[in-house]
Amino acid sequence: YTPYQAEISQGRLEALLAFQQTVIDLTGLPVANASLLDEATAAAEAMALIRRAAKSKAQAFFVDARCHPQVIAVLRTRAKWMGIPLEVGDPAGLDWARFFGAHLQYPGTWGDLIDPAETISRLHAAGGLVSMGTDPLALVLLKSPGALGADLAVGSAQRFGVPLGYGGPHAAYMACRAELLRQMPGRIIGVSVDAAGRTAYRMALQTREQHIRRDKATSNICTSQVLLANIAAFYAIWHGPEGLRRIALRCNEFARLLAAASKMKPVSEFYFDTITFEAGDKSRLIRERAGQRQINLRYEGTRVGVALDETTTRKDVEDLGWVLTGSEIDLDRIPVPGESIPSGLRRDDSVLSHPVFHRHRSESEMMRYLKRLENRDYSLTHGMIPLGSCTMKLNAAAEMAPISWPEFAALHPFAPREQARGYARMLGEVSAALSAITGLPHMTLQPNSGANGEYAGLVTIRNYHAARGEGRRDVCLIPSSAHGTNPASARMAGLEVAVVECDPHGNVDLADLKAKLVAHAGRVAALMITYPSTHGVFERAAPEICALVHGAGGQVYMDGANLNALAGLARPADVGADVCHINLHKTFCIPHGGGGPGMGPIGVAAHLAPHLPSHPLLPEDGLAPDNGTVSASPLGSPLIVAISWMYLRMMGAEGVRRATECAILSANYVAARLAPHFPVLYSGRGGRVAHECILDLRQLRQHYGVGAEDVAKRLMDYGFHAPTVSFPVPETLMVEPTESESKAELDRFCEAMGAIRAELEKIASGAWERDDNPLRNAPHTAEELAGEWRHPYTRAEAAYPLAALRGAKFWPAVKRVDAVHGDRHFRGTLPLEGEPAT
Repeated sequence: YTPYQAEISQGRLEALLAFQQTVIDLTGLPVANASLLDEATAAAEAMALIRRAAKSKAQAFFVDARCHPQVIAVLRTRAKWMGIPLEVGDPAGLDWARFFGAHLQYPGTWGDLIDPAETISRLHAAGGLVSMGTDPLALVLLKSPGALGADLAVGSAQRFGVPLGYGGPHAAYMACRAELLRQMPGRIIGVSVDAAGRTAYRMALQTREQHIRRDKATSNICTSQVLLANIAAFYAIWHGPEGLRRIALRCNEFARLLAAASKMKPVSEFYFDTITFEAGDKSRLIRERAGQRQINLRYEGTRVGVALDETTTRKDVEDLGWVLTGSEIDLDRIPVPGESIPSGLRRDDSVLSHPVFHRHRSESEMMRYLKRLENRDYSLTHGMIPLGSCTMKLNAAAEMAPISWPEFAALHPFAPREQARGYARMLGEVSAALSAITGLPHMTLQPNSGANGEYAGLVTIRNYHAARGEGRRDVCLIPSSAHGTNPASARMAGLEVAVVECDPHGNVDLADLKAKLVAHAGRVAALMITYPSTHGVFERAAPEICALVHGAGGQVYMDGANLNALAGLARPADVGADVCHINLHKTFCIPHGGGGPGMGPIGVAAHLAPHLPSHPLLPEDGLAPDNGTVSASPLGSPLIVAISWMYLRMMGAEGVRRATECAILSANYVAARLAPHFPVLYSGRGGRVAHECILDLRQLRQHYGVGAEDVAKRLMDYGFHAPTVSFPVPETLMVEPTESESKAELDRFCEAMGAIRAELEKIASGAWERDDNPLRNAPHTAEELAGEWRHPYTRAEAAYPLAALRGAKFWPAVKRVDAVHGDRHFRGTLPLEGEPAT
């Protein structure tokens, strides 16, 4: 999962730091994050960042018409609900005083290369900021956005080793100037030190800040595309700067060869790997010949666009030459034309100079490097990861198999529908199953994360109210117990957040809800509720809560994060939900991948179906274009939906129901076993919980001088990843065992927690000092045990608190990481070997 426990996540953190280093080097900007959802939503995040940071007081944002159409569509939607006037057009001759910022494309969507430096300079003079959509492979040869004066750069890392997958998942990236660091959305990995003064990595700065700042958060991003960012980083590490340059030069040479072979003048004389021709009356014949050779090209009117990439072969270029000319082409007889990159835009600085990009040139070395990183990470191969609200369940090998099949992996997101009938059937079957599970008859798979599903659901609700002449409804009621992404998503959808308090039992306070409905009468757009609640309880009043909101004219959005407690037993629609997002990376087994990929499709009631998000490149009957677009791909991240399809097909209705029953049983078993040691904070009638329970550790600091974080770090010594710490209640642990864990593993966890309770009593008795004990000093590393020992407890007590650990010990890579130091001395780039920790 997202590496909330840094000491046992050092491998994936180092890989993500390599991703950030790659992006920083290519973009020429000093700060990068550890991935975003896709290029289109990254551009929207850049627009929001620019709005927050720009000195200009102008209200409008400019988007170059040369941007990709899916990027423009997502920007339009985000701007609409953020109240930002958006203008799309040609930047030449504009009065930049009217704009607080702009988004440019480099190269343009049709492949043309234009120097943006003058545009950037003029906007800066007016107090605005500029983001650029960029191609990472092109940046190997092109002058960097930083060198051109851009403030931000975004793009997709897809072409760095990630398959097309019919649209995703594909890691986006964002880089920015140093002064914008604390405005950056998403996860950022930083360098810090551990308790022994050694270099250690961690998530830095605003990580999970949406859970803390809620409606004031800079972004609602929770899950991104970390697994894909790792792939992109490893692609860069394997090829290094020389290999990437060879690939980039080859792509460009093939494009120039095709331009020469086509006997047509490209629309732009300057390009990298994508060329566009004005075919005129030849366009119909070109389409016909392309069909005969089973080649998909890009068409708009009589324009024909051709993109060549690192997978293109000489035979492909010859086939394309025949498609464009009607004559067979012999490339050996075609002279390669001159440069297609203008001299003023050629890159003249080095990239990827860190040793990691030069060391791994043999398969053996690369294999060992990856294994070294893997060895530093705790995963489900070692034991349970009982993160409450995160549902870390088994991702079976059989479920994962189809994502490697080229029939799924190699399909372009905008391929004609008739070429994707298999995908359509698979996605249709998943949608039908989700409708049966939720009771909501209409689905969209476009949202490519849970948080994006929240946003999509709220946009759908806003569209519905506007269509009924009730656009004035602009208040979203959110219980104080809700996921932190809920209020952040509501603000992104242009809604005012009104917090509904909870009663002493952790349930929504009905009296406060009624008061809020009266106070905002006629303005309530929606209530966002999580059922079972984030407190791990089935709220009996949930149907009444939904009825009250409906009576006030609002819609009910149900957060599906806890669907693992409902699937097959109860349907959100029957509780009263009008919209529900479904985390396929939780209940339906897509791996979390260190923080993504995820999928957050939404199901809606029939009256909301016409108002679901649409997509300009794959229009659907009944959906208006002005419904808006929330992802670059029309179907989100279809490749990984194959995992959920496999899960559903193998489990069937009976298996899904059984899994839910076991998940609830596991949580109640843990709660009952641990009750003598750590009380459960909230429970329903009968003292039962749902699929997770919150252990109350709030009194520990007063009695023993340790807190929930100390318990979490000590669990590493016992061979466990800690439950969720201090969310949704400070100084608690939220445990979600899921149905994937055996009774033996649950017992192992309960024994560890019981042993930690006994350790607390040693502190209370004075046998261990309050400031020097295994909990305060956890975790303990193998290196530490080999050195001088000055603690009042033994090495064996530190490393082997239970006898069973002697046969299967997972060693943390570092001691406790100093979070404060890492934020005060932020560094988001790879350190050099032997460089002192600072």
